[in-house]
Parts: sequence; structure tokens; C-alpha cells
Amino acid sequence: MSIRTPRRFLPSVSLLAAFEAAARTGSITEAAAELSLTQSAVSRQIKALEDQLGLELFIRAKQKIQLTFGGQVYAREIREALGKISSASLNLLANPSGGTLTISVPPTFGARWLTRRLHRFTEAHPEVMINVLSRLTRFDFREDVIDAAIHFGDEPWTGVQMLRLRGEVMIPVCAPELAQSYGFAAPADVRRAPLLHLTTRPDAWERWLEQQGVDDSRVHGMLFDQFSTLYEAAAAGLGVALLPEFLFTEELRDGRIVPALPLPMESAGAYHLCWPIEKGDHPLLAAFRDWLVAEMTREKLGRGF
Repeated sequence: MSIRTPRRFLPSVSLLAAFEAAARTGSITEAAAELSLTQSAVSRQIKALEDQLGLELFIRAKQKIQLTFGGQVYAREIREALGKISSASLNLLANPSGGTLTISVPPTFGARWLTRRLHRFTEAHPEVMINVLSRLTRFDFREDVIDAAIHFGDEPWTGVQMLRLRGEVMIPVCAPELAQSYGFAAPADVRRAPLLHLTTRPDAWERWLEQQGVDDSRVHGMLFDQFSTLYEAAAAGLGVALLPEFLFTEELRDGRIVPALPLPMESAGAYHLCWPIEKGDHPLLAAFRDWLVAEMTREKLGRGF
């Protein structure tokens, strides 16, 4: 037998939207402009919400408003709830049948690997709408609208199941002109060139140099937050970058970048499909999981895109 939530704990969306806008902007005026309402209308909605809850959410001083401590916590949770409602509405409009699966992926992996193959999943499962969002780091599945994530790393993820998909081989690459200019012949030669770094793999160059028996101290260079921009920097001749070979096969084949030296390195981590434990039996997720494993097998067999 379900228990009905008292009405006072279920304020209307219009009241919550007015409160969230005022809390985020710190201004009744800005909230009114954002919501296309008058200032007095927004003030009335916030007052109605406070009356319904039985407590004050803002401290009012002259023309300024400031959230109470409780108001700060409430605003954060209401913002997340409104975001979920908005995402649910967008998903329903995009696919009225309700078969929607939202996946997060590292940006470059999503652009260069997943989306190039995704047509095979949609052809096999036309009833499923796939949403692909970019995430560079871990997040809390309970506070996001994501059903599953493709994530790089081996560390345990609390409350999450992880299925290993594949490893990763990194190779030092650069523009053909830079390779010719430096004439790389041995690993130590690479240290003479500018080294380009990825923020999420801060020790990659140190690991490569150590593996080659080269001094790995005081390694400096430009920082980038995505492989795609790291590649562009290398292709533009800004330095040598360590890139995953499987994500840049076309660029290597076409000669837009070349190996500085034919000395690959196995990355410390791997790509995993991750999902909340309670969603393990979700039929759409199961279909996507099976397809993803099949695609990884297809790639190992050299069947390409």
C-alpha cells in the first residue's frame, strides 16, 4: 500500500522554478526577466512557496536577497530535480514510445569511435532512442539523468557495475615536419622536443619515458583537456603527443600525424561500460551492452567500421 506524500511537500513547478531562478541569480529582477514575469509575480511565488513549506528560504535586506542555509541546500536539490524533469520531458518528446537510453562517454571516444558505429545499433533497435552525453570524469548516477557510462580507468566505482571493454595503446606522434626537423632516432631525442600533455593522464609522458629508460624528471609542456585538441596541437606542429592509436588510425594512415618513434605503450587503465547496480536488468541497457561487446569483438577481428 503506497503512502501519499502530503501536499505541502509537493509544491508546484511554477513556484519551484521561481525560487530556483532567484536562488541562482541572487536577484528577483533577473529571475523575473528570465521567466518572463513581473518582479511582484516572482516575489509572490517565492512567498507562496515559503508559506507552503512553513519556513523562510531567503533573508531579505532592502533590495537584496540572500539564501538561508536551508535555502542553499534546498536550491541545490531543486535545481537537480528540475533538471531531471526537463530531461525527462525532452526524452519523451524525442521518443514518445519511451524507449530512451542516455549514455555518457569521453568526448573523443564518443566522436571517433562510438558515433561512427552507432548506426548499427539503431538499425538493430529502431525502437530505442540513444542520447550521447560527454563526460570526462566520474559522476553520481543518482544525481544525473545518465543510464550508463563508458569510462576510462580501473579504479572501483561505488555502487556501480563495470564491464571491461578494451585496453588502450598509446603512441608518441607529431606533425611530419616536426619529426623531420628533430630527426628522432632514440627515445632520449624526444625530450628535446616540446611535449604535449593531457590533463586526465598527467603522468603519461613520465610512464613512457621510464619505460624507455629515459630520464623522466621535470617533464613540462602545454596542457589540453581532450584528446581531440591534443591531436590538433600535435598536427599543427606544437609538439609531440601521446595518443591512443585506435582513435587516430585515419590520421596516421593519411600522414596528418606520424609516429615520432615506433615505441607504443600500454595504458595503465582500460575502457569500461559502467552502470548503477540496480539498472543491471534494464532491457535497453542489456541490448546496448550486448551490442557494445559485439562491436569490440568485431574490431578485434579487424572488420573496421
